[in-house]
Amino acid sequence: MASAHTTHQTDPMTESESIAYDVVVLGAGPVGENIADRTRAAGLSTAVVESELVGGECSYWACMPSKALLRPVIARADARRTPGLSQSVQGPLDTAAVLAHRDYYTSHWQDDGQVGWLDSIGADLYRGHGRLTGPRTVTVTGPEGERHVLTARHAVAVSTGTRAVLPDLPGLAEVRPWTSREATSAKAAPGRLVVVGGGVVATEMATVWQALGSQVTVLVRGKGLLNRMEPFAGELVAEALVEAGADVRTGTSVESVTRENGTVVVVTNTGDRIEADEILFATGRAPRTDDIGLDTIGLEPGSWLEVDDSLRVTGSKWLYAVGDVNHRALLTHQGKYQARIAGAAIAARASGTPILESDPWGAHAATADHAAVPQVVFTDPEAAAVGLSLAEAEQAGHRVRAVDYDLASVSGAGLYADGYKGRARMVVDLEREILLGVTFVGPGVGELIHSATIAVAGQVPISRLWHAVPSYPTISEVWLRLLEAYRDN
Repeated sequence: MASAHTTHQTDPMTESESIAYDVVVLGAGPVGENIADRTRAAGLSTAVVESELVGGECSYWACMPSKALLRPVIARADARRTPGLSQSVQGPLDTAAVLAHRDYYTSHWQDDGQVGWLDSIGADLYRGHGRLTGPRTVTVTGPEGERHVLTARHAVAVSTGTRAVLPDLPGLAEVRPWTSREATSAKAAPGRLVVVGGGVVATEMATVWQALGSQVTVLVRGKGLLNRMEPFAGELVAEALVEAGADVRTGTSVESVTRENGTVVVVTNTGDRIEADEILFATGRAPRTDDIGLDTIGLEPGSWLEVDDSLRVTGSKWLYAVGDVNHRALLTHQGKYQARIAGAAIAARASGTPILESDPWGAHAATADHAAVPQVVFTDPEAAAVGLSLAEAEQAGHRVRAVDYDLASVSGAGLYADGYKGRARMVVDLEREILLGVTFVGPGVGELIHSATIAVAGQVPISRLWHAVPSYPTISEVWLRLLEAYRDN
């Protein structure tokens, strides 16, 4: 068995070295780290392969830097709505301090702490590019050209995540557009920024850079923002962006983009010409599976990997795909959830357990991917949802009823902020009288969504929710108001 606390990084080897492990993990982002944590806790020797920074996209270019940028923005917005504070916070944000705060939370793009954590659980780290070179085999090419051949007795887990997708526009590479990585790691606020897209990255980054002094123009091909949530979520976020000074244009796509003497020039399908200093494309993600050797095991390079609820790839007994690469729920927390399920399943199968707990909500079934995925969009106002929207529930054939409530009518919301604007919706399965989905939009609602997640994942009956008494006066009192609205109509 290989040693349990080694970082293989700069050995000047040129010949292949073959080492056997119980589990080999491709990708050391939060998902890969959690797989390793679970398999090591089960006593399985584990190797982790990473070509970039240990900690992955979330730690350095997504969740952590974006939320570090957003927190001062949201705090100022809340303060401006609070009597006694509003006059004190009318000036601009200290952009340098905000960016320094962001740098701190990315550990200045150094991964020493995360490497130390892998070492503490006894996983071996291999730095370099890992490719499948046959069943249960991963070959790692290191930074100095050294090669390590790793074989897995029980499982190879692919957790390589996704990359930003850029549209097929002539000359786009010469424009040097931003993707989510550049948007979260920029060293200064551009004077003018065009944001293409209407999803989470687009709305969060538009919120950040508008607040930090950029003049932001958002171009949305569809009818509105956040089209995977209830329609009112995108409507309230768009309204707030416009109030903050952004220009939000729906039904608008980019026909061409060039950079002329340093200025980005965008021409839209409506014939408008927009000039900016930078342009961010937040128009989708693709799996990082194009160069990991899928062809050597009969799978299509660059494809999403289809899995069962234990996260094992369809048709395989040893290959797992966990996190974004399986396209089930492209969220860090959901990928970590999958990693816990996959780690438990790998450990159970390695121990010879004949039958896994694979029924819905069982220890080896990622049921929440289908029924209870929570998400928070950290705009101002925040948008938070879990489970199915009304449209999704109806499309799935459920007999449902939507119950809406104006969050501003809750006492706690009025105390939270003057002029509070928000809305809540619960989608009730009328056959079973349980909740299939819940959506909140408004300042501070990100901290409400876990209560909704428990209600949806636990399939708590409406009759029992009456006994979950919200504290007064909090925004959580909206739960009581929703239940009353359901009872009275």
